[in-house]
Amino acid sequence: MPKVPTVSPATGKPVSSQFIHTLESSFVDSAGRTLLLRGVNLSGADKAPLGCPSQILDDFWETAESGGESFVGRPLNLDDGSADVHLARLKGWGFNMLRYVVTWEALEHAGPGKYDYEFMDYTVRVLRKCKEFGFKILMDPHQDTWSRFSGGSGAPYWTLPACGIEPRNITPTQAAIIHCEYPNASNPNPAEMPAMIWSTNYGRLAIQTLFTLFFAGNDFAPKCVIDGVNIQDYLQSHYIKAFGKLADRIRDAGDLMDDCVLGWDSLNEPFEGFCGYPDLNAYPSEQTSTLKKGTFPTPAQSLRLGMGQAQTLDTWTFGAFGPKKSGRTTVDPKGVRLWLDPAAEPDGVHSTWGWKRDAGWKVGSCLWALHGVWDVETGYVITPDYFKYNPEGDRDVCFIEDYWRPHWQAFAARIRHSQPEAILFVAPPVFAQPPPIDESDLKGRGCLSTHYYDGLTLITRHWHWFNADALGLLRGKYSSNFPAVKFGERAIRQSIQEQLGVLKDDAKILGAYPTIIGEIGIPYDMDDKKSYGWTDNGKHKGDYTNQQKAMDASLNAADGPNSLNYTIWTYVPDHTHTWGDGWNLEDLSLWSPDDMRDRPDVCMQNNDASSALLLKRPGPNPMSTSAATSTLSLATLGNAASTDHDPSSRTSLSHWENAYDFLTDGARAVKAFARPYPAAVVGVPKDINFDIAKAEFKFTVRVRPEDAPVSGILPPPISRTSSESSTLVEDAPEKTDEPATEIFLPVVHYASNKQVARCRGEQTDADEASVSEYEDSSAPSTNRSTPYGTVRGSVPPAIASTLDCSTLQAAWYTSGAGGPTFTTPLSLDVEVSAGRWTVEGQTLRWWYPVPSKGEPEQEYTITVRRAGGAIKEAAETSVWSNFCGTLSRFCSSE
Repeated sequence: MPKVPTVSPATGKPVSSQFIHTLESSFVDSAGRTLLLRGVNLSGADKAPLGCPSQILDDFWETAESGGESFVGRPLNLDDGSADVHLARLKGWGFNMLRYVVTWEALEHAGPGKYDYEFMDYTVRVLRKCKEFGFKILMDPHQDTWSRFSGGSGAPYWTLPACGIEPRNITPTQAAIIHCEYPNASNPNPAEMPAMIWSTNYGRLAIQTLFTLFFAGNDFAPKCVIDGVNIQDYLQSHYIKAFGKLADRIRDAGDLMDDCVLGWDSLNEPFEGFCGYPDLNAYPSEQTSTLKKGTFPTPAQSLRLGMGQAQTLDTWTFGAFGPKKSGRTTVDPKGVRLWLDPAAEPDGVHSTWGWKRDAGWKVGSCLWALHGVWDVETGYVITPDYFKYNPEGDRDVCFIEDYWRPHWQAFAARIRHSQPEAILFVAPPVFAQPPPIDESDLKGRGCLSTHYYDGLTLITRHWHWFNADALGLLRGKYSSNFPAVKFGERAIRQSIQEQLGVLKDDAKILGAYPTIIGEIGIPYDMDDKKSYGWTDNGKHKGDYTNQQKAMDASLNAADGPNSLNYTIWTYVPDHTHTWGDGWNLEDLSLWSPDDMRDRPDVCMQNNDASSALLLKRPGPNPMSTSAATSTLSLATLGNAASTDHDPSSRTSLSHWENAYDFLTDGARAVKAFARPYPAAVVGVPKDINFDIAKAEFKFTVRVRPEDAPVSGILPPPISRTSSESSTLVEDAPEKTDEPATEIFLPVVHYASNKQVARCRGEQTDADEASVSEYEDSSAPSTNRSTPYGTVRGSVPPAIASTLDCSTLQAAWYTSGAGGPTFTTPLSLDVEVSAGRWTVEGQTLRWWYPVPSKGEPEQEYTITVRRAGGAIKEAAETSVWSNFCGTLSRFCSSE
């Protein structure tokens, strides 16, 4: 790395020791180490207020029309102690970053300019709690298909009537698919909504219109003037101001910016709407966000449906080989129009929201007909290429450069007003390359933020033996489709890794900035939810084998030579098997209370009952949300509550035997996402490889003279008592506070046999408190340069035989200045090509020689295996599993 600056490139001001830089296409700490930020999105549940999952129609419209309701309580309950348990779980899985989901609706649901400051203050409290656990935060202004009221999430209800749309008429005109009204509002059956069909909304009239007005209203809808400004400026100014208010609140907190909140994403998955559309009479061919599934109208058909005219539409299915036309059906709105009733705005003033619409914008009819795009009487499209050219007509529209970049610049400027040092995460449309952005905007503080999903698995809810290079197809890599098809798991994994490599290279357009995959993940409700026991008489209940394969394929692709940062989608505290993440039947949560093991002291609820309990608002709790980090301990967590019976909101770690028990309980395919990785590297990562089946981690690093770390910058490692886990090879340096490469080693892969046995309730020698569990031991090295070691236990042998439950738990979970730490026995064999190493908790610290100036760069490799081999599957039956019902099925979450 080049010399790490002591001042910010954005402001020129001195920076703290916790400051994270963006240098040489990497995140870099103040000591000059390359950082990998890996985490999870918190949370998919934030798309709706507490108690308002997308399948609920009762009061859906009425509440919105009267100003909506607060999102306080999303994503975590700060009053009952459960937030500590959820964050401890995420920390124990190895995550060091959270992409924090916030919607525009949460900030401004009560009306234009009416901000929910209570929610903003609640958000500050949650961010402080996340900081206590050592997480870095990426703020995510989130949307999907514009709004909850157009079948997605994001914008407040009032934005739809502001655009001249009557939201209650969306479903009959098929201007969007809304989950709680599927298939129709008069006889809804939301449980039957097909997977991912919500994303077809991007090809429907409401969303195409809303995004066109938001990004390009000045050019394509000049007659749409409200409160004296074009609808584009009206919408964007409210959006930017709302998030600016939240950024101000975070700034004013005084303890969150930069050291915790690193920066802000731009608008999640922005959509071009009609911008650049070549022919309104034809299906889209190049817009990447459209999915042919169910009814699929052309834009011209959508315009007619929006005016209440019946249309016969093609219908599509999506299978293993992509979309396939399945027939035709007639949709008849019976005269119902998408467009706002003029009676809502007497004299042009809205009776609820108070804006004044310009006299030239007559509501009640299609605004695109108002602009001469088509003729309502005949249904004829007058200008099918209306959106193809810029207003001057001298060139084709380029959505990203013409419309997205100016919006990004305006949003970025407002965020930098509140947080001058913010890292600006550049998030263009899905799979699209970013445009060049001037360095005067980025100011040395930038990152490409992109998303990647294995689309075939996501849409079909099945792990196939073949797949396709979707990114290569979209970017014209192949002259025909067949070469893009990949057969066999090896080829699939290689293809996904290559695709992520292409996305990483896109950052070069911006400059020497890092890349983060802001969303990556897999569906857990594969194959008709067989893992939930919903098929074959429950034969496959708890079997997440295919989910593990799919997740490992994606996250393995982020490893290898890519060494990518990422945040997995998603963690949902109130997930249920019945309704998934609580939004459009999406089911991507890494954890579910419905997957927790049965225990004699906790009565597990069925899906519906559990969901109902999760909607209750608990009363105050003695666990203060402003408690100092030094006082956060297992004891304080245990005092919060010890009698809770709702498995999703357990407030004490007293429910779990040890760290392995805790970190696997309720986790789904945990071996795939709780992975070893180098969190901080002296040098530059060259290759990361993890073999789940063998629990073998291999990491190669390139080290150059300029990579020598700066000593005395970072705080020293957490001090350990003699009862805490810390193994150091005999020839380790005396000064172990020098910056080292730090590798996360997950308990779920490297737990000792005794921890696993105790979790499974197996009657083995583990129950005899054998001294060997707690003794320090070192296997002999295979050669002089490759020391091996095994971590000693977390409790001295002298007290092993007298452990009670609380003593044992206090041993495996403690807190300190760096956040909570799982101090727990690991079974390790470690081989290094050079240097020395030590283990503290789940962190392996590795020192090796750095070449002096003028010397060639070096490569070093470390290999970590589990002593005794990978953890095997739980036995089919055991004394404990017989006692607890189905315990053994879930112990290893596979």
